[in-house]
Amino acid sequence: MNRELLRDIITQEVGFYMLKIKESATNIYGEAAEKYYDGPTLLQCLVTRQDQEWSVGDFGVDVSRNLKFAFLRDDLTDLQLVPKVGDIVLYLDNYFAVDSVIENQLFVGKDPSYPYSQGLGEFGTSLSIICETHLIPADKVQISQER
Repeated sequence: MNRELLRDIITQEVGFYMLKIKESATNIYGEAAEKYYDGPTLLQCLVTRQDQEWSVGDFGVDVSRNLKFAFLRDDLTDLQLVPKVGDIVLYLDNYFAVDSVIENQLFVGKDPSYPYSQGLGEFGTSLSIICETHLIPADKVQISQER
C-alpha cells in the first residue's frame, strides 16, 4: 500500500547518486578533490522541505536549504541501494548532499534485528530510511550528463 501511495498519488521522484568511495582518492585529511558517483537511480520518496536561508558574504549572496528525503526501505532493498553520507540527491534541478541517514521508523515499534525474547524476531520491520541533506552548488558536485 505504501508503494502505491508513493507512486500513484505523491509521485515525488528524485535521482540518487551513490558515492564511489574506492574511486574517489582522498588526501591526508580525508578530503577528495575529485569524487565519482554511480547513478542516477530514480527513486520515489517523500520530501520534507525547509525554507531557503539567504546570507550575504564577501562573494555576494549565498543561499542554503536543508531537505529530508524519506525512502521506502523495501524499494532500496530491491535495488540493493544503501544510502550513506556523501551521496547526492538530485531534486528540482538542485543537488543535495546527504549529511545523515536515519532509520528509526519501525512497524509496531519493534526491530526484528534485536529480539531480546524468543520469538520476537518474527515481528516488526523497518519501514523507511530518511536522508537529511543540504543544498550543494552544482559546480562543487562535478556531475555532468554524458551522452
